[in-house]
Amino acid sequence: MKSFFVAGTDTGVGKTWVTCRLLRQLRAGGVNAAGMKPVASGAAMAQAKPVNEDIAAITQAHGDGRWGRFDPALVNQYLYRPAIAPHIAARASGETIDPARIERQYRRLAALADMVIVEGAGGLMTPLNARQTFLDLARLLGLPVLLVVATRLGCVNHALLSQTALATAGVELLGWVANYPAADARCEEDEEIVASLRARLHAPLLGVCPWQWAGRFDLGALEKG
Repeated sequence: MKSFFVAGTDTGVGKTWVTCRLLRQLRAGGVNAAGMKPVASGAAMAQAKPVNEDIAAITQAHGDGRWGRFDPALVNQYLYRPAIAPHIAARASGETIDPARIERQYRRLAALADMVIVEGAGGLMTPLNARQTFLDLARLLGLPVLLVVATRLGCVNHALLSQTALATAGVELLGWVANYPAADARCEEDEEIVASLRARLHAPLLGVCPWQWAGRFDLGALEKG
């Protein structure tokens, strides 16, 4: 099974939740999978250190089993306290996010694991810096994309735009997940929404995930990718 990049149709669609569920499922199945969120914004101070909920969740998903956890420097390279777009947070901190630095740490992590799941921030086209986006990062890393679609009004448009952007960039759409990121997200039109997405997205559906879903993703679809 190959490494891949988790992207979203927007911010707040459940990328971290999906990433962590996949990590736990893979590791429970005997795969030494590693999670990586190279860029994150929004952190609270704890014991004089900035702590981001997404990075903490990925770290916890690694568990303390036979492979243990990974060096935090490999899991995250850029962390900003303000919960704003990463390129804006970086500029406010006097930094520029450098994809080459992320690539170096990704290669180190990939040498330690069977596979790596790299999670982006925001949507697929969220800027990294003045010129590059998370789509550019996925292409630099040579990774296919797993797209997390928040099943709500407008998601078909967002998903199809993401698919078009991936195709234009020459990046494979490996699969997608229909996710419900809020407890009250379901509506009576949901089955038709998912059916519309299945008819139009040129990649397998790994799972439809209602709030507090306890199922398993169809990883066989990833193995075929």
